[in-house]
Amino acid sequence: MFDTLLAPRKPRHPLLRIGLGLLGLALLAVLLVFGVAIGAGMLAIGLVARVLHQRSRPVARAEVLDAEFRIVDKPLLR
Repeated sequence: MFDTLLAPRKPRHPLLRIGLGLLGLALLAVLLVFGVAIGAGMLAIGLVARVLHQRSRPVARAEVLDAEFRIVDKPLLR
C-alpha cells in the first residue's frame, strides 16, 4: 500500500513536467551560487585573519650561523 504512495512519479502533463524540471534546475543553480559565495567568503575571512595575525607578529631577523664542516667518506660495503 505504501509503495505506490511513496514512489516518485513524473506528472503526465507536459507543461507541468517542463515546469518542475525548470524549478529543479533553478533550485540547483541557487544552491550552487550560495555554495560558491559561502566558500569565497570563508576564503576571504581566512586571508584577512592571516594578514591581521601576521601584522601583530614581530618580524624575524635573519641569523647567520658560522660553522666548520668536513666531508665524511661513505664506508665501503663488503
